Amino acid sequence: MTVFEDLAESRRQLGEAVAAARRIVFFTGAGMSTESGIPDFRSPGGYWSTRKPIMFDDFCTSREARQEDWRRRYDLADQLAATEPNAGHFEIARMVACGRASHVITQNIDGLHQRAGTPPEKVIELHGNATYATCLSCGLHHGLDDLRPEFEATGEPPVCRYCGGLVKAAVVSFGQAMPSGPMAAAHEASLAADLFVVLGSSLVVYPAAGFPLLARRNGATLVIVNREATPLDAEADLVLEGEIGEVLRGISAG
Repeated sequence: MTVFEDLAESRRQLGEAVAAARRIVFFTGAGMSTESGIPDFRSPGGYWSTRKPIMFDDFCTSREARQEDWRRRYDLADQLAATEPNAGHFEIARMVACGRASHVITQNIDGLHQRAGTPPEKVIELHGNATYATCLSCGLHHGLDDLRPEFEATGEPPVCRYCGGLVKAAVVSFGQAMPSGPMAAAHEASLAADLFVVLGSSLVVYPAAGFPLLARRNGATLVIVNREATPLDAEADLVLEGEIGEVLRGISAG
């Protein structure tokens, strides 16, 4: 493992790794979004430090839990609507567009990678997406804006317009099973990568945090960019400390 705190040297090393790679996979965590002004969920002072998480079973069985969950969803939706993708998001999108990066595996639920121009089919969302909702029974997609007027007028949690089932924001709640499709896609992308770049993840939330190690042990070069140490730093080929947008700036041109 090599750790660089000097930005110029760290960017040079990353540029060399990018230039040598044929199939790059980016893995992004909360630190990617905090640079757009979205607070971290798990850090001290983050979202969960002031709100008790709503468990999936409680959402399914309690009307009051569903009401609170939907109030939080619209608070978050307002916050997300006021944010924009940052330089790191746009740099990743350029890497995907030019064919250097195959996929973005993300723990984030804000949809900022797509808004920056990364095609949705290239973004593997391990923890779901907070910008829309789905029916837990039939899977029908529901727009948050379509559901909002009635919820705010009545306070009643939304139900599916097709089957009457419970509708929930398309995020993975505490106690809810990880989505099999994205997990399988992330596994496949990790095994195919020759350069795996972690951006802004503490790498403590499993099973998601297992993908960088899977890629590394399958022969990929592992790079970790984070503002703090992670449990996988010792496994990495290169660890960079700094702001993601600044580290990635212009890297696609290299």
